[in-house]
Amino acid sequence: MLHLSPQAEVVAKKRYYLKNDRGEIIEDAEKMFRRVAKGVASIETLYDSQADTSYSEKEFYRIMAENKFIPNSPTLMNAGTQQGTLSACFVLPVEDSMEGIMKAATDAAMVQKFGGGTGFSLSKLRPRGDTISTTHGRACGPIEVLKTLSRVSSMITQGGKRDGANMAVMDIHHPDILEFITCKTVEGEIHNFNISVGVTNDFMEAVKAGTHYNLLDPKYRTVVGELEARDVFQKIVYGAWRNGEPGMVFLDRINEDNSVKAQYGDMIATNPCGEQPLLANESCNLGSINLAEFFVAKSDATKWEDEFSWVEYGRTIRTAIRFLDDVVDANVYATKGIEEMTKATRKVGLGIMGFADLLIQMRVAYDSVEGRKIGSKMMEVMKIEADLESKELALSRGNFPAWEKSTFETPMRNACRLTVAPTGTISMLANTSSGIEPTFALAWKKQNVLEGETLFYTNKYFKEEDFVTDEILERVSVGGSLEYADIPQWAKDVYTTSPEISGSDHVLMQAAFQEHCDSGISKTINLPNEATEEDVAAAYLTAFDSGCKGITVYRSGSREKEVLVKESQTKIPAVTQGQQGDFLGDWDKQIKTLERSDDVPQWNPEDYKPYEYPLHTLENDGCCDSPMLVEESGCTSCKSCGWSKCHIA
Repeated sequence: MLHLSPQAEVVAKKRYYLKNDRGEIIEDAEKMFRRVAKGVASIETLYDSQADTSYSEKEFYRIMAENKFIPNSPTLMNAGTQQGTLSACFVLPVEDSMEGIMKAATDAAMVQKFGGGTGFSLSKLRPRGDTISTTHGRACGPIEVLKTLSRVSSMITQGGKRDGANMAVMDIHHPDILEFITCKTVEGEIHNFNISVGVTNDFMEAVKAGTHYNLLDPKYRTVVGELEARDVFQKIVYGAWRNGEPGMVFLDRINEDNSVKAQYGDMIATNPCGEQPLLANESCNLGSINLAEFFVAKSDATKWEDEFSWVEYGRTIRTAIRFLDDVVDANVYATKGIEEMTKATRKVGLGIMGFADLLIQMRVAYDSVEGRKIGSKMMEVMKIEADLESKELALSRGNFPAWEKSTFETPMRNACRLTVAPTGTISMLANTSSGIEPTFALAWKKQNVLEGETLFYTNKYFKEEDFVTDEILERVSVGGSLEYADIPQWAKDVYTTSPEISGSDHVLMQAAFQEHCDSGISKTINLPNEATEEDVAAAYLTAFDSGCKGITVYRSGSREKEVLVKESQTKIPAVTQGQQGDFLGDWDKQIKTLERSDDVPQWNPEDYKPYEYPLHTLENDGCCDSPMLVEESGCTSCKSCGWSKCHIA
């Protein structure tokens, strides 16, 4: 019988196992994986009515039961039930008309009713105050539309488990861009949306050169004004330093991998966590491979490659791509438009989790050149195998319908194959580290209010080390560092946690994976509370210059009403007063084009204060009584119970 870890069992009972009308759980892990495998494999009769789907069903079950692959949460919840969507991420169009805006709100309601998260581009909307010819009135502007969409999202889930997850993107050239950058200054007013600025290469080059850039009319693309690029960049950086928003998406880089641009135009928005750029009305189903399960310890290994099961890795990638392609047809779609567009491009997103756990087993530091090389190699092999499987599926099932006018010259079943998504909850189900993130904490406390005792949740590899003592566990559980502990140096390097890793090393790891990924990477650049605006600016510039498609930064303790797990239960004051720093004043001394190397700005490890883990925020309704919330992969999730703000994870 298949058994999950104790914590994974808690997550499965809370989120994934089916229940009867009385709310009683009616399945276990084995039945859940068999339900999902059978529900997805059964769709293969579409291509051959006489097909024996038992082999695919067995293989789908095997990779899930062996903890090597887990699909996104909606697939686990709904596959085999004939209800609910199997996809997690959607982008919906917002056209510049009353009908277009209301249709976006209606479609968003239907998607979120089905359990999906939605992304929107506000870039087509006319600026606030613009004349409306049909009514002789004035336009309310994109920010009021955003507030309306936020209210709709909240309404849909009132009385339910959680608000919907959303992303709003605005082009840097939009006349209302300054209002957009500051629209979340008052926390809670637009509380269920992440926001990102869509920047172009021209804008970033203007920032470097210290020149102006043009504001463009959304409809006619004529010049209607100009702004000083560095001033706007500084406002973006200040917002991210202040409370983590806005993020950035690099639109030109995203569209370099847009194989159907000639037919459908640019991708101008992403899903809620930013890793999946999509066209209007597209959806994408995601899944992640657990790298930690492919480690094979060998006493005679001379290099890291010797301790990885490459053959099984390739086999799992192939099976997972087939699984995700089947999901496109097995899916239940919220609207006809989403179904038509999704089936036209058949995008899937296979990604990674358990990377930090793999590095720990290999005794390789996350923030090292070798660590980045391993990450790049994992993604390179995944791309090769995924592309080969998609080509084989194209030969047997046909190319994706939009292939004829695409940039592909060889058969391809799926317009995109890879996405590194957030895995906050499914990684807990797999008992492994989240996405490509470093280990967030080696141990943390959970108060048992019934028994009155303190329990330690400890990294499964760390707790097996000979040097670990109760004193060390106590220290690291409250955010203490191993820097001054009496342990081997290799252990200090390998067991470095996310808050101790420099912003530049976070970004360069994201870039290492992005190099071989045709969609995006969901990752949070975690910075200590004392990080400066210069540090945030360096992270944004490193992301652009090292090939990333987007970036999300979070400075510890920078959001209001964040209570901390430590003895005094005090609060970190929110940054609500003071003037924005003029850190770009002497730009020639500040800016440097950063290559993908070790020649990047570094924070002194001695400057790090013990990290203080969030206990509760305004946005963790539905979480447990003793949460340990973390910001990873552009999403908030709880390490204690598996609650996640995101629908994907």
